[in-house]
Amino acid sequence: MIARMGEQPTGWRIVVIAVVLPIAEPVIAALREMGHDVVAWVLPRRPQLRDRPTPPWGETTDKTAPQGVNVILARDKADLAPLLRGLEPDVVITWGFPWKLPPDALDVPRYGSVNLHPAPLPRHRGPIPMSWALREGDTEFFVTWHRMDADLDTGPILAQTSVPILDEETTIFEMGPRVLQASIELLPRVLERLAAGDPGDPQPTEGASWAGFFEEDYATIDWSRTAREIHNQVRAWAIAFQTEPVDGPFAELDGQRVKVTRTSLTDPGDGSPAHETGDGQIWIVETEEPAS
Repeated sequence: MIARMGEQPTGWRIVVIAVVLPIAEPVIAALREMGHDVVAWVLPRRPQLRDRPTPPWGETTDKTAPQGVNVILARDKADLAPLLRGLEPDVVITWGFPWKLPPDALDVPRYGSVNLHPAPLPRHRGPIPMSWALREGDTEFFVTWHRMDADLDTGPILAQTSVPILDEETTIFEMGPRVLQASIELLPRVLERLAAGDPGDPQPTEGASWAGFFEEDYATIDWSRTAREIHNQVRAWAIAFQTEPVDGPFAELDGQRVKVTRTSLTDPGDGSPAHETGDGQIWIVETEEPAS
């Protein structure tokens, strides 16, 4: 039964597909508050990552995962469709998942599969859109809920909004909560459009861009650039969580090559040293030695 526009659905069976616990947990809580049954949280099983450091939010275990939700570790994207068929979802919601969902998986949920992409689609499609927003000097982070199709971040748009980029925020743990809250506030509108059978608004062909992983051309700090450009470069790398195939940003400080991990456009008052840039000073708050 298709709902009329303006009617808020309740009682749907929803599967959340995500990697990051601090994202999955509040999204699941919000969906429950809206009256839906989140029947599963699906994560990828990636044995090749076992030797990597524990993420800052800790490992996902039975103790840390939201209670009352089936936690499913999928071994391969080819298994997603049969897993979803067994769960019989009305909707699949993804956010920050490393695999492109195959078409047979996207077709399983009754009302469709939707994804949250933190960018003003069609601009900044790809894996690190918030980092590219900083790199290109944007003043806002955007969030877009869109229907999923066979390609990455190309499906019809269901809802968009934005939050301002604040100079004093330098890590994803400072920026992320505002982006997360703005995204969750759009969920009722997203589900309302799904319930009404609304196909969403096709993405325009103009203005599309790809937010791929950074390369060598952005891995070294050029002190002749403006303080804001350098501040954004450091922040862009910090929230990319990227170490392969290229790491950065690196700079020469006091005759040593270091990775710059945190800067400030104003004096933080903690003794952090200042460095001259193309238009004034920037304060070097944190650095670390290169990995190799």
